Amino acid sequence: MKKYEKIRKMMERGCQILGSDYAILGGAMTWISEANLVSTMSNAGMFGVLASGAMDGDLLKNEITLTQSKTKRNFGVNIILMNPKLPDLIDVCGEKKISHVILAGGIPDKDLMDKIHSYGMQVFSFAPSLSIAKRLFRYGIDAIILEGSEAGGHVGPISTTVLLQDIMLNINEYPVFVAGGILRGEIFASMLLLGAVGCQLGTVFACAKESIAHENFKKALLRANAKDAVTPVQLDKKFPVAPVRAIENLGTTEFMAKQKEILRQFENHEVSLEEGRLLLEHFWVGALRRAVQNGDVERGSLMSGQIVGVVKEEKSISEIMSTLLTEAENFLDKNKIC
Repeated sequence: MKKYEKIRKMMERGCQILGSDYAILGGAMTWISEANLVSTMSNAGMFGVLASGAMDGDLLKNEITLTQSKTKRNFGVNIILMNPKLPDLIDVCGEKKISHVILAGGIPDKDLMDKIHSYGMQVFSFAPSLSIAKRLFRYGIDAIILEGSEAGGHVGPISTTVLLQDIMLNINEYPVFVAGGILRGEIFASMLLLGAVGCQLGTVFACAKESIAHENFKKALLRANAKDAVTPVQLDKKFPVAPVRAIENLGTTEFMAKQKEILRQFENHEVSLEEGRLLLEHFWVGALRRAVQNGDVERGSLMSGQIVGVVKEEKSISEIMSTLLTEAENFLDKNKIC
């Protein structure tokens, strides 16, 4: 019997969409989801995703080239819509023949998706509501990702379980990947049973042996509890701030001070809403770099999902995948499914 036969069968649609052995995406984590980690993920049979973060076209081209030198398997590129270099980043992905682009940090319009499709690339995006999900599919999006507020980094305000009932169970003819609070194989298999074509995991891979994250960063995550991963509050509804889930520390406090400063500038018409949000994004990018690359776990950003409370050991990607798939297969066997 083929190994993981039952869970493989359930993943077939997602695997066809991704061009991978397993319908598991790596969450795009700025400064962490780089060439080494992403290529190792794709070589292990899952689908790695590069985080372009605040890169310009030249930096992204270099990172893609390095990743392609390490794997011949498919991988995607995550691009933040508010990045002022967005058109250049799309062009770079097309020129480098990337198979998939994952758009984040907003709702893409049809023109943007058409441009991505013109290069022969598939396009994914995150959908925070049923109406937006339906609109994206009308525009021709290839798949959406439902990411619950339990996830790490930039998140929406709604939990995974509510998104499942609001969106996925109402549009089960369309491909949907699920993210946020997923680690064990039993949960992965359950998402597939509900109609998902695959899942996205991030925090556990930030702590993987192949992750280039500083040891201080990994240790901070491994000793954290679920309740430690919080999202700062928004100070004023007139200045909406994308929630960013991270382990609470001095850096979280400094973000609140930064938000207050930029809110004052916005109210005094010194910066526009878009400029202010971009300044806050640059704050997070810099704070995350201090933690991931320099090991500053006091003032740097420790972005992680609430599942961090369950991640207690640094494992290799192959070990993580083996455990996940074995748990999923055993769950299906135990419950006589498939």
